[in-house]
Order: sequence, then C-alpha cells, then structure tokens
Amino acid sequence: MSFDLKVTIKKKGDVSGPQKKLNVLIEKIEQQKTMLAAWQNAETQIQHYTRQKLLPLYHELHELWFQQLTQLWNVLHQHEFSKAEIAKLDEKIAQLAKHLKHSQMLNAEQLKQAIQIDTFYRQHAEHNQRKAQKEVSAHAEPIQNTAHDFDPEDAAEDDFERYAADQQQAREQAKQLRQQQKREQAEQMAAQSLKTVYLKIAAIIHPDREQNETKRVEKTELFQQASQAYEQQDLFYLLKMQLQLEQNKGATSKELSSEQVKFYKLALDAQSQQLESQIDDILNSFQLVKKLKADQVHISDVYKAIDTDATELKQHLKWEKDCLKHMKKVSGVKMLLENLY
Repeated sequence: MSFDLKVTIKKKGDVSGPQKKLNVLIEKIEQQKTMLAAWQNAETQIQHYTRQKLLPLYHELHELWFQQLTQLWNVLHQHEFSKAEIAKLDEKIAQLAKHLKHSQMLNAEQLKQAIQIDTFYRQHAEHNQRKAQKEVSAHAEPIQNTAHDFDPEDAAEDDFERYAADQQQAREQAKQLRQQQKREQAEQMAAQSLKTVYLKIAAIIHPDREQNETKRVEKTELFQQASQAYEQQDLFYLLKMQLQLEQNKGATSKELSSEQVKFYKLALDAQSQQLESQIDDILNSFQLVKKLKADQVHISDVYKAIDTDATELKQHLKWEKDCLKHMKKVSGVKMLLENLY
C-alpha cells in the first residue's frame, strides 16, 4: 500500500525538540517497514532453500540415530558387559531415545519404539531417584556426628556460588519478563491507538456525510484506503493519513500540539516495537546458530549460514555412519564405549 504524504512534521525547519524526535521515529519506522517487507519477501524462498538443503540430511541423521538405538538396545540385551559399560550403554541409548521421541522424520512404528524406550529409561531414572532419596533418609546421621567435617570457609564459598547463580538466573528471568511485558504493552497500545485513529479518520472523511459528488468520490477512495490499513493493522499508515487530513483542515502552518506529539510518540513507539518483533520472529524462524539483529545481517548471510550448517551436518553424518558400523560388533561397541561415550 502506497500513500505519498507530505506533512509539516517531516519538513526541515524551525520545529520543536519533541517534533524533531518524532521525525526521527517516523524515519526509523519507514526503514523498519522496508526491512520487514524485504525479509517477508525472502522468507518463503529461504525456507524452501532450507528444506531443500537440510531436511534430507536431518532425515538421514534421524534414520541413523534410530538404527543406532535399536542396534545398541539389542546388543545390551544379547551380550555380557561390565557394570561400567552397561551404565554407558544405558546413557547413550537413553540419549538417542530422547532425541527421537519427538522426531517427525521417523515412520509410525519407529516413533513408537523410540517412545517406548524413552519411557522405560525415564521411569527407571525416577525409580532410582526415589530409591536414592529413601536410602539417604534412612542412613542420615545426626548433625552433631558430622559437625567436625564442617568447614565455614567452604560453606561460605558454596553459599556465595549458589547465591551468584540464583541472582544470575533471577536477572535473566526478570529480563525476559520485562521484554514480554514491554511487548504486550506495545501490542495493547498499538491496538488501542489503531482503533482510535481509524475512528477519527472515519469521522473526517466518511463519504456518506459529503454532499459534493466529486469530493464524495475522493473521500470514498480515502476511506477505502483507511479501511484497508485498519484491516492490515497498519497503524503507521493511519497516523500519517490522520496527520495529513488534520493539516488539510487548516492547521498546515501550525505545529502539532504537545498532546498530539505525545500521542503520536506513544503510538509510533508501539508500532516500532511491533515491527521489530516481527522482524526478529522471521530471523528466529531460520534458526541461525548466532542470534543476530536485522540491521546486522543481510539476506545473503542467511543462505551462507544454511550452507555452512549443511556442510557441518554432512560431516556429522559421516561420523554417525562410522559409529553405526562399529556398533554391529560387540567388540566395536566396547571400543566406542571406551573411546567415545
């Protein structure tokens, strides 16, 4: 949707500080809208390229993991191993089952087997945990019997490390909560502002209130544009339209009032945050190894990252195939347990 608006607020000249900030915000949003459109246009092609390059490799990887899972499961139950080897085997099998229990690359029967093995190991782990807790409780010694082993310095250091870890976790959680609240407030503000601005525009240009036929046609076209912007939740477009319409009513030579500037600033901030979130959502959908901001990465960089992932995945597949070859013999399994797992 294009709407060439030439409004006083965007002209250079002797304007107030708040209006200058508003000008900067308008330019920022225009850049964000251009950037969002570019990423939206590229999103489908990038996703298609990702599926083409990576999905076959992931499918092969999951097939290899399933073959390893069933092979190790059978070897575990058909041959003798030491207690340490059994522990390592159990750990590896449980890890493979956990990876595969939500796989969309396996067929129904394979997925069923993976889920059954995962359930077995989770229940086994829960049983061992309950057993360990009972043993600790049954053999717990009175506090006075272990008092001589207590080291105040070690305890203080442990307490500080736990405190530091807890504080770091609390800060991360608080940061995530603030970001979520900020995003929700922006969405709420944008929704409220969208309806408010649309109703104001409708009150100015509704064609049913115009007697002049020529002007009625013009207002009908404007009203349709406003309605389309409202349906698309394009607050920025509606705000610019409102600015022009209000200035066309006779306020062209005047600056916006402080109340108007404040309203536009709040509404545009909300719109800017929404645009930033939309761009971040698209970038996150590509699952890049390193989280990047849109202004720090180009579309071509995403393709390069996908190619890099594909190369690394092929190398990993080769390694998994070599592992599977060793798993077909008991001696090979023991060698892997000793050197790899």
